[in-house]
Amino acid sequence: MARELELGLDTFGDVTRGQDGNPVPYPQVIRNVIAEAVLADEVGVDFIGVGEHHRDDFAVSAPETVLAAIAGQTKRIRLGSAVTVLSSDDPVRVYQRFATLDAASNGRAEVILGRGSFTESFPLFGYDLSDYERLFEEKLDLFSELIKEGPVTWSGTTRPGLDNHEVYPKTEGGRLKTWIGVGGSPESVVRAARYGMPLMLAIIGGDPARFAPYVDLYHRALTQLGQPTLPIGVHSPGYIADSDEQAREELWPDNRIMRDRIGSERGWGPTTRVEFDQEADFGSLYVGSPETVARKIAATAQTLGIDRFDMKYSAGPLPHEKLMHSIELYGTKVIPMVREMLA
Repeated sequence: MARELELGLDTFGDVTRGQDGNPVPYPQVIRNVIAEAVLADEVGVDFIGVGEHHRDDFAVSAPETVLAAIAGQTKRIRLGSAVTVLSSDDPVRVYQRFATLDAASNGRAEVILGRGSFTESFPLFGYDLSDYERLFEEKLDLFSELIKEGPVTWSGTTRPGLDNHEVYPKTEGGRLKTWIGVGGSPESVVRAARYGMPLMLAIIGGDPARFAPYVDLYHRALTQLGQPTLPIGVHSPGYIADSDEQAREELWPDNRIMRDRIGSERGWGPTTRVEFDQEADFGSLYVGSPETVARKIAATAQTLGIDRFDMKYSAGPLPHEKLMHSIELYGTKVIPMVREMLA
């Protein structure tokens, strides 16, 4: 591979289960997320992504604030969102918050922009879901101008226009690293190439190889648009324990709770253990011992030719203590193994 694979972690700040069996209060969940990121930094993880949600099963609605707290307690790990729901936010404020995070962290900030797979933020901030496409397209167009860090002239229908406006603060690097999160839309892949932004593929189910056409499409679009080669990343769920059996037995009950709650909202039937094991064996669930997870990550990296792999390590009420052990194994065992396999 042309570049060494970056290996990161993502969390949505899921509300976990405490030792008493009850849900952990939101403030403690947020403090636990910060502790998890500090551990990730200590064990050599390259990136930590924090998601944005506005519902009762996730504690983080302002990822930039959490990332700023993490920045103050870490030295090297890169910090970003997973994802920022640009459609229901203001692009100028998103840019300003992440540029400020970039300053506070000595240039370690990144932003991953997406539509979000949940829609709670739209009514919360006064947006109509019928404008779903237009909101993202227009706001991404504005954001692409903002990260050039020069005077901005822009007009659209979703917010007031700008006429030769300077937006502050500027970053020391001259450009905030901005990814586009894509769930499987060819149009979104081409859009990322058109704006010259790295591509983050959210692969949350099925054989990762089925995303190879999107990788190929992105490369072809970059070439045709005269853009330089840009990074491609993959975001997928996973969990690591000392053995394959332990990892599956610990993850399955809480993974089922999370999956069935979201599924019931979207009209899906209940999941089964057979489906869970199928996804672990052949799909995009990276669960098992360090050796098993490392082999699976390396295989995905080779199949798709990616530059970063981010494992979404939180899973519904799965307790903080288990997440900490999973992070420790990821950093101390999985990452070295993957790098050795790809060398």
